[in-house]
Amino acid sequence: MEYVNICLGFFFICFLVRGLFISLRRSKRVAPGPFPLPIIGNLLLLGDKPHISLAQLAKKHGPIMNLKLGQINTVVISSSVLAKQVLQKQDLAFSNRFVPDALRACNHSGLSVVWLPVNNSQWRTLRKVMNSHIFSGNKLDANEHLRTKKIQDLIHYCHNCSKVGEAVDMGRASFRTSLNLISNTIFSKDLTDPFSDSAKEFKELVWNIMVEVGKPNLVDYFPLLKMIDPQGIRWRLTEYFTKVLHLISGLIDERIKERKMGNRANVDVLDALLNISTDEIDRNHIEHLCLEMFAAGTDTISNTLEWAMAELLKNPHTLEKAQKELEQIIGRGKLIDEADITKLPYLRCIVKETFRIHPQVPFLIQRKTEEDIDFCGYTIPKDSQVLVNVWAIGRDSSLWEDPLDFKPERFWESEIDFKGRDFELIPFGAGRRICPGLPLAIKMVPAALGSLLNTFNWKLHGGIAPKDLDMEESFGITLAKTQPLLAIPIPGFKLVVKRATVVKPKKAPATKEKSTSSSTVVAAAKPKATILKKKVVVKKSKPTATATKQGKKTVTALAKAKKTLVKKATIAKVKKTSVKKVMKKPKTVKSLAKKAKK
Repeated sequence: MEYVNICLGFFFICFLVRGLFISLRRSKRVAPGPFPLPIIGNLLLLGDKPHISLAQLAKKHGPIMNLKLGQINTVVISSSVLAKQVLQKQDLAFSNRFVPDALRACNHSGLSVVWLPVNNSQWRTLRKVMNSHIFSGNKLDANEHLRTKKIQDLIHYCHNCSKVGEAVDMGRASFRTSLNLISNTIFSKDLTDPFSDSAKEFKELVWNIMVEVGKPNLVDYFPLLKMIDPQGIRWRLTEYFTKVLHLISGLIDERIKERKMGNRANVDVLDALLNISTDEIDRNHIEHLCLEMFAAGTDTISNTLEWAMAELLKNPHTLEKAQKELEQIIGRGKLIDEADITKLPYLRCIVKETFRIHPQVPFLIQRKTEEDIDFCGYTIPKDSQVLVNVWAIGRDSSLWEDPLDFKPERFWESEIDFKGRDFELIPFGAGRRICPGLPLAIKMVPAALGSLLNTFNWKLHGGIAPKDLDMEESFGITLAKTQPLLAIPIPGFKLVVKRATVVKPKKAPATKEKSTSSSTVVAAAKPKATILKKKVVVKKSKPTATATKQGKKTVTALAKAKKTLVKKATIAKVKKTSVKKVMKKPKTVKSLAKKAKK
């Protein structure tokens, strides 16, 4: 009997909750959505890939959808029109962020430009610092050589793999390249050997931070649990943050000492930050800003490169078309300069298509409503979490023809771009909260991708056919490939060798270049002007018969002048330039004199 009473009580509570939920929807005109269960709400509907699950639910309930995730009211936006409303027309009402509990570790959310509210004066200062001192056009142009060097390191690593037929893990290799690019941008040094296991602790720390931040956390759905941190995510992040911040603090101390000694020029981000008054930005903000650049910058760039290479290897005709464009405009075997990007429209289309079908983040960083908001005929309650499903917008069949197919040609005559103005394509967000690192990604991704395509041919590891390549995604703060992309680089420098032969001087001796892998990489890296210069030097270094005949009398005179200098120490009959030659190269004069006598 007691068991029956418990069951009846449970069903009565469910009925009561359902009635309250329906009345709330009617009174406040809450957006449509699936009916929530008691306590857990709609959590079970998310699955292990929430971006896909919510996109499917949006087809049933509409582009604006209300859910209950645990105790948190959540609104999901799945169309470009409504995304524009949130991010542009009403962006002030949606400008604050819903802070995940894990990022409260080491008070990071209270010092971070990503999580501070926009009405906070410190947020405005930090945003100004990033736009003016880190990601401005002038600063990025000044640091172009750093990005070029890191791309060269990546190509060199791929070349070493090609010599032994070893596959390149594109995700890992790109991650390490991005990591050292950012460390050079901030500190003017590599913090680790990018392609070896030495000093791997720092790489693992940054990697682990990204993994922990991307994990679903019960505390974010049930705030009462934050006191016990049941999954230990905040505890582990505190440990990782502490280690990285300690390393950054040591580098800052080292830089301050160098500046006091007066042997340091203002060349990198850290110098720029230390030049700013402490009234604007203090030591804690500098440390957390550096931490943020490592955490946000490495994974997004590396994932984009991996997805782009995966799509090209899965679509060989697209890969061939891209390489043909590079060959015609740049020349096979050369690295891509950032100035070349504007000359490569098809490469830019490939980057756009990658951002469309594989955005770095499935949802834009969640927003939070500070009060009830009237939105498109509905009421979004105070303290709601608002998610913009970028992944769903990029695959919306009403916006894109054949949305599941990788077709860079769709952008060939399209003005759509990913800089925050076209809401069909917003991988970096839009409005006042747009990702500040967008200018860096625009330069880094095409240059690195183009260089990989132009210096090697590629094939899948293990004899996998292109159509069988696994393209499954793993959900996290970013979307990574479930199965790492393993590809074997194959050098293809024949065109470079032929072009070098064509531009030889007419009188230069014909030399047959060996097509070894090491020599071809060097030849590919040198411009034509360097090759010409080398040939001229070789030609000039060889003595000719004409020079010997014409210089017969001159050599005799020089020999006499030498004797006169030794005996009488005078230079009356010889010009100063001739004397210098005689004094510096007596052996040469002797040998020429002997040849003249003969």
